[in-house]
Parts: sequence; C-alpha cells; structure tokens
Amino acid sequence: MTQDAISPTPTPEALAFRNGMSRLGAAVNIVTTDGPAGRHGLTVSAVCSVTDQPPTLLVCINRKAFSHDAFVKNGAICVNVLSPAHQDLSRAFARWTGEDRFATTDWHRGTTGAPVLGDAAVAFDCRIVDQQSRGTHTVFFCEVITTDVAQGQANGLVWFDRAFHPLEPH
Repeated sequence: MTQDAISPTPTPEALAFRNGMSRLGAAVNIVTTDGPAGRHGLTVSAVCSVTDQPPTLLVCINRKAFSHDAFVKNGAICVNVLSPAHQDLSRAFARWTGEDRFATTDWHRGTTGAPVLGDAAVAFDCRIVDQQSRGTHTVFFCEVITTDVAQGQANGLVWFDRAFHPLEPH
C-alpha cells in the first residue's frame, strides 16, 4: 500500500483498531538521532526487541513525522526508555513546535552520535541496519551498539488507554 492510497478519514475498522491498540500498554520512549541531517527526536511507543544475537530493536516512526527523514539520513537512533519523572519531556517530544527540546534536560552523545538522555531508565544506542515501509510508517531495524542501564532500581512509564501510567517495582 502506498501512502497515497491511505485515506485521510479513518475507516470504522481503522478506528476500532486504534481503540483496541489504546488498550495494548507500551513503554514510553524518546528516540533521538544526530548526524548530517541534524539533531532530532520524538516520542515513540512502537518499539520492541527482535533478537539478542545480534541485539536488535524494531522502531516504528510515522513517515509524516517532522524528524522521520533525519533518522533515515543519519542512520543512527537512540531509544531512551522513560521513567514516570519524564512525562513532561515525553509531551514536549510528542509535538515539535520549534523550541529546542534538548535544552531542558541532560543529554550526552552516544557511540553513534545520537543524543542519550542522562537519566533514562535504559538507553539503547543503535545503528539502523534495515527499514521497510508499511502503511503510514517506516519500520526501522536497529542493531544495538551500546546499552546504558540506569543505576539502582528502575521505574517505568507506560502509555495505556490514552494516558501515562507509572510502573514501580513491588
């Protein structure tokens, strides 16, 4: 299916799918990149593990997202897994309004050059090794170069039923 074939008005089936997917909880992440196309980032929940040999993640990004082409051109991506303290940061990266969203938090450069959130629960610094288009999104296959796991007990942030929900160990 090409992007031109996608209807701007969702069908009843598409709306039912979206409502159903709102009940599939997912970790909240900020994915970032830097390189020839510049520094960019956005909030993404469509991330999952593919394999551990070699360590590979799958990341889905809407082709209409402002920063989509920067990920393609830079070939690098960092998946920064968020904690409950990052809700405002997640909202800031969910929409680009022209401000420097990187200015409000501590970031450092990963091995690939992508920005790594200093207090992420975990950060996976990756090289994009393959991509496929499906419907409105590009599916990126990302080989993990380094994994930075936060010290101490981790808390998570999940998006479920169109709202944030904190995850805390018992």
